[in-house]
Amino acid sequence: EAGLRSYDRRMPEEINRVLTDHCSDYLFAPTEKSKKILIGEGIPEEKIFVTGNTVVDAVYQNLEIANRKRNVLNDLHLEPKEYFLVTAHRQENVDDKARFAWILRGLKKIAEEFGLPLVYPVHPRSRKQMIRFGLRLDEARLIEPIDFLSFLQLENNAKLVLTDSGGVQEETCVLGVPCVTLRDNTERPETVEVGSNVLAGTDSNKILKCAKMMFHRENSWANPFGDGDAGRKT
Repeated sequence: EAGLRSYDRRMPEEINRVLTDHCSDYLFAPTEKSKKILIGEGIPEEKIFVTGNTVVDAVYQNLEIANRKRNVLNDLHLEPKEYFLVTAHRQENVDDKARFAWILRGLKKIAEEFGLPLVYPVHPRSRKQMIRFGLRLDEARLIEPIDFLSFLQLENNAKLVLTDSGGVQEETCVLGVPCVTLRDNTERPETVEVGSNVLAGTDSNKILKCAKMMFHRENSWANPFGDGDAGRKT
C-alpha cells in the first residue's frame, strides 16, 4: 500500500501508511499515481519502485483455488449476476449511528428498486453496532462472516458490490465487477478513474442513484493495478 492516501486521518490505516512509507528503505508502489504521491511527500525517487499491486496476484491465484474447492453460490442458493454483495464495517461508518442508518436505508431502497437479493456478510463490529443502535435491514440476507475463498467467489459472481472496504474496491476492479463505495473518499482513486467504482458516501438517495448508474456499467475498464506479477517484480 505504498503511496496510498485517502487524506482522511480519522482512518487508523491512513496514519499507519504515512508512517510506514516515511520510515521504509524501499517502497513498492502499486501505480504511477502512488509513486507521484510519495515523491510529493519528499521521499527520494530512488527508493520507489512501481510493481503493480499484489492484490492482483492474490485474486488470480485464489479465485482458481476457490473454484476448485467449493461453490458458495450453491450453498446460498444464488445465481451468478443475480444478486448484490454488501460489506460495511469501517468505524467511521458503523460507529456513527446516523451514517450507519443512512447506509442501511440506502441498501433498503436498492433492494426495493431492483428486487434482487442483497447478501451482506456482517462483520462482528457491524453486528454489535446494529444491535446497539437498534438498526435492522430485513430486506437483505445477513449472513455470518465467510472465508476469503468463499467471499472471492461471491465478489466474482455479483452483479454489483457495495462496500466501504479499500481491498474490495481493488478486487472488484480486477474481477470486472462494478463497485459502489460507501465512503466520501478513497485511497484507490484509480478505480474511480477507470470507471469500475464510484463514491456514493452514505446518503441513501445517492447510494441508490450510484447503484442505478453502476448496474448497467460495462466491465470494459483496464485494470490499473498490474498483470498479477507484482510479487515476482518485488
